Amino acid sequence: MRLSSPADEEFVEYARWLASRVELIVVDGSEPLVFADHARRLGVRVAHTAPDLDLRDYVNGKVAGVITGIRRAGHEQVVIADDDVRYDEAALARVVAALDRADVVRPQNYFAPLPWHACLDSARTLVNRISGGDWPGTLAVRRSRLVATDGYDGNVMFENLELVRTVKAVGGVESVPLDLYVRRLPPTTEHFWSQRVRQAYDEFARPRRLAIWLAVLPAIAFAAIAGGWMGIGALVAGSIVAAEAGRRRAGGCQVFSARASLCAPLWILERGICAWLAVGAHLLLGGIPYRGRIVSRAATPMRQLQARLSRA
Repeated sequence: MRLSSPADEEFVEYARWLASRVELIVVDGSEPLVFADHARRLGVRVAHTAPDLDLRDYVNGKVAGVITGIRRAGHEQVVIADDDVRYDEAALARVVAALDRADVVRPQNYFAPLPWHACLDSARTLVNRISGGDWPGTLAVRRSRLVATDGYDGNVMFENLELVRTVKAVGGVESVPLDLYVRRLPPTTEHFWSQRVRQAYDEFARPRRLAIWLAVLPAIAFAAIAGGWMGIGALVAGSIVAAEAGRRRAGGCQVFSARASLCAPLWILERGICAWLAVGAHLLLGGIPYRGRIVSRAATPMRQLQARLSRA
């Protein structure tokens, strides 16, 4: 976590609840006064620490936090979560149990409550659920697998993909249980808008997907020219059907609102626009702005990771 103001009481209570059930390590990159406030309020049962000094040059501070926590973890099964993720006992038990059969586990997040911008972002989740699963703000990993790789690259934008690829590059097995749902608090509207182009930039790590999103605007233009409103209507209906298929998959109707499926056309349009803005940032800036720096790489290609780790 890295906060400019102290965390609210809801987070502190949640952290205390977790600490009564698991070994809880909170890696906190906040400013000194905020850090001290967290240390006082979290209590002695929570292992509260700053990121390790040798990791602070990483562009992506989340990676520094994860590696710091991994170094201190006293158990083989490690659950990594952003500060807006809220596990319950059932989901926590399932994700830990899943590590008996896999080396890295990718559950599925859902937003609750569901303001308009979280509904729009949920459409992204639903579309992703028909093509390999969404990328959540939490992962579970076997500590020994990550330690064997000497960590993962902290100078990329799509840090969760980088972690999973790193584990798989040394022979690890990934599990994506589409019916394992973990609640996530929605971001503020301001934070939501700040993520739009950055999330589109992540697709530089997956060129085929980037090509699909870059084709959205031309496809809309072609549909409008060739079919008029009928063509546009067909695209809108198709996107809603696709999202609804993702919502119904693996019992998703229990946690995802039907409103999210209806938001799919808007999200796909937004992603199509932001994909072109991401390409523009790559060409003009050499990468995507992130916390005052420019991040040039989304993630490392698998073949490069396999080659590097095979020589380690």
